[in-house]
Amino acid sequence: MDFLRRLFGGQPDSATGAAKLETARTGGQAPEIAAPGTPIVAATQSPIVQAPARRPGDDKRSTNDKLDDVREAALTDPTPAFGVTRQLAPLEPVPAKPGKHLTYGLASDIGMIRTNNQDSMFAFFSSNTSAEDQPDFGLFIVADGMGGHHDGELASAIATRIIAQHVIENFYLPVLKSTSQGEDRPLISEVLSEAVQKANAAVADQIPEGGTTVTSAAVLSDRVYIAHVGDSRAYLISSEGIEQITRDHSLVQRLIELDQLTPEEAAAHPQRNVLYRAIGQSENLEIDAVTRRLTPGSRLLVCCDGLWNQVSESNILQIVQGSKSPQEACDHLITVANDRGGPDNITVILVQVPG
Repeated sequence: MDFLRRLFGGQPDSATGAAKLETARTGGQAPEIAAPGTPIVAATQSPIVQAPARRPGDDKRSTNDKLDDVREAALTDPTPAFGVTRQLAPLEPVPAKPGKHLTYGLASDIGMIRTNNQDSMFAFFSSNTSAEDQPDFGLFIVADGMGGHHDGELASAIATRIIAQHVIENFYLPVLKSTSQGEDRPLISEVLSEAVQKANAAVADQIPEGGTTVTSAAVLSDRVYIAHVGDSRAYLISSEGIEQITRDHSLVQRLIELDQLTPEEAAAHPQRNVLYRAIGQSENLEIDAVTRRLTPGSRLLVCCDGLWNQVSESNILQIVQGSKSPQEACDHLITVANDRGGPDNITVILVQVPG
């Protein structure tokens, strides 16, 4: 736990440290935890983290011994590996068909066991058809709070509100005031990162015993820009299948990356809900930034772990592809997660790209 406190920063006392670092999620059979596919990040590549050298008798060592290894490795690695990176392909923009715009569905449910919903979500979409040719814009946020009974729900609510407010005030409104796409505009990726940093400061200040994950996605024309912290997820679904495009900031995912734990072991690990990075836990927050192209007919799914812990990726893909609308898919996913025990709050947003 001292390791996790040092990762998060600050000096929480022993009585409150655990509440700040671990969510109150319980039960349920988790699917395989796999590293995301090939996320697109900034032009530079993250350093590759080498697994600790194997010691004699490693095969007989306990999981806790292996946890000690990864803790030592993480202390010397300020920028955890984010998988293999590649630059965005120099493709021509894919214009939407005339009169066709993205649609979305969203749903959030308390689940079958919890007494309150600590998740928050936000969805905003704007479409403008005129001679000024403004691009479509959407902002979609899922936050999964953690902490005491009310701390978690307040932390996620504050984070969601501040991110939405900052992006709308510093990106959407300036774009709306401009008269052409040629004018200087703020970069959405920078504005989104600034928004998450502001949310981090606000949660740390107002909810010292709470924290939250955040996966925020801004859709501009045919691209999605994501700022991500924690273990809520974003998936890209297309005719080629389903791909996780965010990376979980959880201890077990870190162990998988360091080859200290298998996905099967991680799915049942007693510390699978422990996060080493979350909103409200450190002044110096690292944010994962992902940019992907949205091809015609593709879908973007943003959800909390209450969904992906209960519904496997193959089931998610089957439900989404078999639904008549994004809202029908969201409702069906909530139902399936609850049918499988619903031990946690469940929140999902599904964005459908025309094509």
